[in-house]
Amino acid sequence: MSLLYKEDWDEAKERLRAWWAGESFGRCAMSVKAPRKKPLPASEPPRPATPEERWFDLDYMNALSNYTHSRTFYGGEAFPLWDESFPGHTSLGTFLGCPIALDFETGWLSPILTGESIDYRSLKLDESNRYWQFMLSWLARAAIEAPGRAIPAIGAFGASGDTLAWVRGTERLLYDVIERPEEVAAADMYLMDLWIQAYERFYPIVKDAAEGSTCWFSIWAPGKYYAAQNDFSYNIGPKMFRDLFLPAVEKQVNYLDYSIYHVDGVNSFVHVDALCELTKLKAIQIGPGAGKPSALAYMDVLKKVQAAGKNLYIDLPPREVKDALDVLSARGLFIQTTCDTEDGARRLLKDAERRSRRRH
Repeated sequence: MSLLYKEDWDEAKERLRAWWAGESFGRCAMSVKAPRKKPLPASEPPRPATPEERWFDLDYMNALSNYTHSRTFYGGEAFPLWDESFPGHTSLGTFLGCPIALDFETGWLSPILTGESIDYRSLKLDESNRYWQFMLSWLARAAIEAPGRAIPAIGAFGASGDTLAWVRGTERLLYDVIERPEEVAAADMYLMDLWIQAYERFYPIVKDAAEGSTCWFSIWAPGKYYAAQNDFSYNIGPKMFRDLFLPAVEKQVNYLDYSIYHVDGVNSFVHVDALCELTKLKAIQIGPGAGKPSALAYMDVLKKVQAAGKNLYIDLPPREVKDALDVLSARGLFIQTTCDTEDGARRLLKDAERRSRRRH
């Protein structure tokens, strides 16, 4: 399947298949985006008047996707993603009843389990829920609009620990992990079962249009794929993470065909050892977080991931790609970056290919 906005999509898919398998294909995997030298015809849609229209108007989302894609060069393994961002209104939190306040950029969920104990068994997926119904409509529209132009994403609807933080509240959960750890572990596993139920409902809607799947974390895979994460784990130590949250993460990655774990923030790096022990986890992203140096400043962590036989994903500015390929193995490495020009992006890809041959 070729794409209007990604002329070499068939070739990119084969490179991504090789990357997931840990095989060499001539260079490290790279997602390189830049402004397209010659934008394709598409009109910018007028800005919606309210956040409600911004996040629920499917016609606007489709027009904005087309406009964004028409002006973007997708180099290497980058591809156009039919999504237009995820402010939290299509998440397990809202599906389970959490109210959400939306603005034009993001959203904030309010907890619903505010009692002393964690009444997690009261939580159910309700197909009459407004946000659940919108998610189904959103995916169905993506499956119609995306083919031949972009890849529809299955969304960003939850993760281990983070869903519990939504329904419980982060501050309350910080007390819970100390005061009632067994309840936390049981609740997290219960919520992961609901996550799998949701994935089972969503995946069939877009799998044919995507020829596999992608999600908020834009890597394509030829089967069931999602990016696992637990941003709440930034607040806890490695033993607590292993005891309370790792079992649900393992259940998630064992269910999926392809998975990457999004390690978000330097305080979360202490959990990398545990993540490397998950046999079916294919890849790990190391993200230092806002205000921190690039991932290359944490070389011990990057090399630990590669030594464990996991694929490694890092975000870098273009000027640091050379440095990364001088010290890291190109096999299984994925670098995401953005260039100022299409010509610059093409040069960067060629240079990465030359340098990758030395670091397989």
